[in-house]
Amino acid sequence: MERCVWLARHGDRQDFADPGWAATADRPFDPPLSALGRRQARALARRLASEPLAHLFSSPFLRCVETTSPIADALELAIALDDGLSEWLNREWFPERPALMDPAAAARCFPRVDPAYCSRGAAEHGEGGEQALRRAGRLARRLVDEFEGDLLLVGHGASVLGAAAELLGVRVGPAGGLLPSELPTASLTKLVRQGGASWHLALRADTCHLG
Repeated sequence: MERCVWLARHGDRQDFADPGWAATADRPFDPPLSALGRRQARALARRLASEPLAHLFSSPFLRCVETTSPIADALELAIALDDGLSEWLNREWFPERPALMDPAAAARCFPRVDPAYCSRGAAEHGEGGEQALRRAGRLARRLVDEFEGDLLLVGHGASVLGAAAELLGVRVGPAGGLLPSELPTASLTKLVRQGGASWHLALRADTCHLG
């Protein structure tokens, strides 16, 4: 039996489009999608609407929840917010742990969010790059073992790459061969496994759905 794990990076961020956005934001480290990002999210939803996905998991950062929401609507599935898919919480980007919407607040804004889901992973403020990759990798392994059917994980560059690297048994970057060091926004990576065989890479940072 074939099983698939889909991995998507969030769409374009508002602070990419408007570098001054954070100066007046209530949660300056949690930007939403830009107009381009919202279009990318809808394109992802169209691409995945016919896929037999059973479970959707998203980083709790707003840009990831907004990316996952149209997909959840198209497939009529709940969104599980998992801290293990969070952004790399290094101190250069985040002087303190970023304030995010809690699951209950997210569920009020995005009805597909499941407020009862408990994160299987945890991001640590001040973590190093390798630590962030391993954290996402451990989560991916746990989700694959715990949940049946095809999965979609929506996260950030580091969390998507860490999840893929763990399942494929490779390293990220040139030394890893299969995986790049960076991912385009709203790109899709697909891993496939036949029965008890190893996972293999079916799509690598694909953006064809974006036109």
